[in-house]
Amino acid sequence: MARRVAIGIQDFGDLIQKKYFYIDKTSFIKEWWDSGDSVTLINRPRRFGKTLNMSMVEHFFSVEYAGRGDLFEGLSIWEHEEYRNIQGTWPVISLSFANVKEKDYRTTRKKICQLLTKLYAENSFLVDSGVLCESDLRYFKRVSEDMDDSDATLALYQLSDFLSRYYGKKVIILLDEYDTPMQEAYVDGYWDELVAFTRSLFNATFKTNPWLERGIMTGITRVSKESVFSDLNNLEVVTTTSNKYAASFGFTEQEVFEALEECGLGQEKASVKEWYDGFIFGDYQGIYNPWSILNYLDKKYFTTYWANSSSNSLVGKLIRQGSRQIKGNFERLLEGESIRTPIDEQIVYNQLDNNEDAIWSLLLASGYLKVLSYDRLEFLEPGEKQMYELALTNYEVKCMFEGMVHGWFSEAMGDYNDFIKAMLQDDLEAMNAYMNEITLEIFSYFDSGKRPSRSAAERFYHGFVLGLIVDLRGKYVITSNRESGFGRYDVMLEPKDSKNDAIIIEFKVFNAKKENSLEETVESALKQIEERKYEAVLNAKGIPGTRIRKYGFAFEGKNVLIG
Repeated sequence: MARRVAIGIQDFGDLIQKKYFYIDKTSFIKEWWDSGDSVTLINRPRRFGKTLNMSMVEHFFSVEYAGRGDLFEGLSIWEHEEYRNIQGTWPVISLSFANVKEKDYRTTRKKICQLLTKLYAENSFLVDSGVLCESDLRYFKRVSEDMDDSDATLALYQLSDFLSRYYGKKVIILLDEYDTPMQEAYVDGYWDELVAFTRSLFNATFKTNPWLERGIMTGITRVSKESVFSDLNNLEVVTTTSNKYAASFGFTEQEVFEALEECGLGQEKASVKEWYDGFIFGDYQGIYNPWSILNYLDKKYFTTYWANSSSNSLVGKLIRQGSRQIKGNFERLLEGESIRTPIDEQIVYNQLDNNEDAIWSLLLASGYLKVLSYDRLEFLEPGEKQMYELALTNYEVKCMFEGMVHGWFSEAMGDYNDFIKAMLQDDLEAMNAYMNEITLEIFSYFDSGKRPSRSAAERFYHGFVLGLIVDLRGKYVITSNRESGFGRYDVMLEPKDSKNDAIIIEFKVFNAKKENSLEETVESALKQIEERKYEAVLNAKGIPGTRIRKYGFAFEGKNVLIG
């Protein structure tokens, strides 16, 4: 009989005691403990089992679960006698920043202080234990949501000391989702304040803490060492390109296929692989995201479970307001192609607005992209950048991004759909009417507010191209900014059905130094199409000039003229 699949349970003890479906990941405990690493930072995409594994580690080591070996009976870790002997023998401090998602620094700091205060409340037995001196007791009482920075940043350091004295041994510290507040700080503009606070907290907790035995931090990204971890030279960093713990987070293909058989879904292996496979950690291929697999086992139909399990607001913002190069690469990814780019796994959030490489690095760390290949360092010339070949992770991620692009035009969806119909019918008057309505409603949505309006127009244009790709890919092969004839056309729609016309679109922003009106800008765009022979690639495929329509789009602010 198949085990019951429960969704969203992140407490290891609860999962085991209620005999819910569980794939054994307890080998991680042995691999981590045997490594001897002082502090380990593990980066994995969201909903990849990080929190459940941290709960598992806590249940195994913490004195709070002494004598609870029954939770691990039948699991791989219990096969090792030396590990059975250390279960439940260590003081453990465990906390999570997963819910620290505030709009300003003051509220974020307060929430972190509330979490620290809760830890002290849970260990209030120390007050009457006899191991604390008067100054320790005074500090204990000062710990509150309103404590000053010096007390707050030392809170975990001091608690380590108190617990170590009480139990007579050093402590294990587990910090889950350490980077959640940092992502919020970047989006909402209080990055510098939060970094200063967390740098002091992490340094005291994980670097200068003589009562620390071992520590684990988990998160989605590896925040730049310079910004947060500048003092932590004892940090073992495990990213998505590392081989360490590769199979400990997420499900392997063997684990997934066995689960499908158990639940009577063995016939769906190929479809499950297309939808939810594709994650690659280090050299280990064939990793599936557990959130989608558990939901599929439970509900037994295909949809974007993992991809839509968060707002994806940061990712959407970076792509929507990204440069022409970013949107151009994103077009290729949506078309099933790959891109080549340098990757820096140390994410510097305050560089995301200006550093294209950082954006692809964030998308890789977040699980939206996978590494197909990369340059081996030993074969590179001095000063040559290591390049990575990246592609969308799987069909689920592709569906998510297509939905995201479609959502960009949701506020003007009626006008947008009418524009598409008008363009396919070659109704120039209607095209102009609908396109001006679209730009009026959503033009600013594509503008970062940090660059001049010309760049905003380019961002809108490339967002518009992505919309075309999503909506018309069934009828047309859509390409943009590709070589043809003597130059680069902006957008080309090549019909899949020979009965339909091909379409070439050239976008131009009004230049007051060269043109007197939008009409002249349109003429300039059309002239460029002719002079640079953009139709050459279509002619080479047997499409005659009589079946090729050419449009010039002229922008001036939110005003558009099409000719």
